[in-house]
Amino acid sequence: MPRIDPAAAVLAEPQVAQEKRFCGSCDRPVGRGRDGKPGRSEGFCPHCGARFSFTPKLVAGELVGGQYEVAGALAHGGLGWIYLAVDRNVSDRWVVLKGLLNTGDADAMRAALAEKRFLAEVEHPSIVKIHNFVEHAGADGVRVGYIVMEYIGGTSLKQILRAHRDTDGTYLPPAQAIAYILEMLPALGYLHSLNLAYCDFKPDNVMQTDEQLKLIDLGAVISMDDPDSPIYGTLGYQAPEIAETGPTVATEVFTVGRTLAVLMLAVPQVAGHFGDLPGPESEPLLARHDSLHRLLLRAVDPDPEVRFSSMGEMADQLTGVLREVLSAEDAVPRPGMSAYFGPARGVFGVGIAAVPDPAGIVAALPIPLVDPTDSAAALLATTTGATPVELERAFAAGLRSVVTGAGESTEIPLRLIRAALESGDPADAAARIAALSDTLPGDWRLAWFRAQAHLLSGELSDAATEFEAVYAALPGEAAPKLALAAVCELIAHTRTEAPLSEAHSRSVRYYDTVWRTDRSFLSAAFGSARMRLASGDRQGAITILDQVDPSSARYTEARLAAVETLLTDRPPADITESVLRDAGGRVTTLTLDSARRAADIRKQVLVAALTWLGAGNAPTDPAPLLDAPLTDPGVRTGLERCYRALAREAPDMWARIALVEQANSIRPRTTL
Repeated sequence: MPRIDPAAAVLAEPQVAQEKRFCGSCDRPVGRGRDGKPGRSEGFCPHCGARFSFTPKLVAGELVGGQYEVAGALAHGGLGWIYLAVDRNVSDRWVVLKGLLNTGDADAMRAALAEKRFLAEVEHPSIVKIHNFVEHAGADGVRVGYIVMEYIGGTSLKQILRAHRDTDGTYLPPAQAIAYILEMLPALGYLHSLNLAYCDFKPDNVMQTDEQLKLIDLGAVISMDDPDSPIYGTLGYQAPEIAETGPTVATEVFTVGRTLAVLMLAVPQVAGHFGDLPGPESEPLLARHDSLHRLLLRAVDPDPEVRFSSMGEMADQLTGVLREVLSAEDAVPRPGMSAYFGPARGVFGVGIAAVPDPAGIVAALPIPLVDPTDSAAALLATTTGATPVELERAFAAGLRSVVTGAGESTEIPLRLIRAALESGDPADAAARIAALSDTLPGDWRLAWFRAQAHLLSGELSDAATEFEAVYAALPGEAAPKLALAAVCELIAHTRTEAPLSEAHSRSVRYYDTVWRTDRSFLSAAFGSARMRLASGDRQGAITILDQVDPSSARYTEARLAAVETLLTDRPPADITESVLRDAGGRVTTLTLDSARRAADIRKQVLVAALTWLGAGNAPTDPAPLLDAPLTDPGVRTGLERCYRALAREAPDMWARIALVEQANSIRPRTTL
């Protein structure tokens, strides 16, 4: 955003809108017009008798604190007027003076003094800098305190949003809104590290100038352990429990979630304030980006314990969501390291013919990263063992105090749970999870392992419920979406009454989201291809498989799966010469280390070609297919070679005999 000329920002006729005039003592409307006459900007509240004043106390040319020459009023807010001034003592730099809205408001005066006490500690590049704190006697002789801040000549997010709506008629694109929020989370986290709460985060209070964002109003900043000072904020953004709990990290997270929603969505208004967030049924953006919807739900959850525990945690998940949103918009993968899960340990469901088995899914899924601050982190990095018994023996020998200490390590019992799952004992894993539940209540890692125990036990609905809980807690992570996709695929295969069941649709959606964002999750590519083929989207399945990188260890399997997708369960009437030549060309480019696999895939292509020729079709291109003329004798000769090659690789005599008989039966008639 271009920097705004400070002098051009001064209000020509500064005044507070009548609908925003409220008594500082009883918070009831004052200064309102009646019978066509404008309301008074100064006077006494008719309800409680307190004095009110909504007129600026400083005029152009007035010198404040002996060094700040006032240029005029810039704006007004909940706590007071903001003036532009020139610092005559420091290179005539532009500064901002923030004073009280109502000098008779004791709470507002205390808030200003609190600013003076706290803001001296604040030093962050994304937070407006406080230069000084001065007092100045007005025309009535009353001394008023003013905070002297740096001038930020930019455009607020509220103005950016309004301009975007006026120009395009829409809210900000989600990627842009997310980027704005991500830019500000470190600043809020910095305040929290000082035990300060910002309290009034909203689009009005974030300004962009050039390529930088800054928090521009520190009027509501308060210590989190201050039980006495008034709490300022804005209805519609403010957490519902703040009056009871005071400002906390959870209340701050709520305001951030609400601000993100307001930037992107048409949030309905109730009594002039933003109401409940819309859902995917009425907001297409949330239907399109499920992870974004879940992030908002967690950020503004009515239960403070459910919300993100820190700005850092929220930033981690919001970054993951941003990668998904951007990849959905331009189909360019944006992989990223996770702070919660390791990489995929393997690939489940390779190919398109078979449904993945639960044990294979558990073995391939990423695992939660070990907390490096855990007392047993170093021990876990060096201990080997496949079963819980072996691991317990190794732990006892390696660091007996960690095992026997009262709750010193949470990573060791988690590792034992994983060992039970990997050794195929879901009952043992479930018992260990139950024993740890009181120590780690609500921990997403227990839900992650509990889901895998249900999966191994065949309890698919329960597994889906637990994986859903992990997804809700970590909406920016790929691992829970991949796990959910696999479970939904298994559920879809158990419900044959609806070929396109809800489970099928969810499986495709989650597989696609993971694969589109990060191409290292090859299980998602094979899963998406299987589900698309099951719904009749043969070309869509092939497109996904063709996206597997040639450098991948599973590239050959993906190419084989693409050939199978071209031909598997294809009605004879749907087979064309172009389909045959596409399949043949793909096979020709493959380098297979197994003679059996090479013969088998060639056989599939030639069987389809023989079916096509048997339907009375004739080729338009004289080129051979897999080195065999595309004629009945040529294809039969090629098939004979395939069956004999398979016979040479057969595991036993009877299989070899059966394949030789097939070769003899398929060979063309000859005179020899």
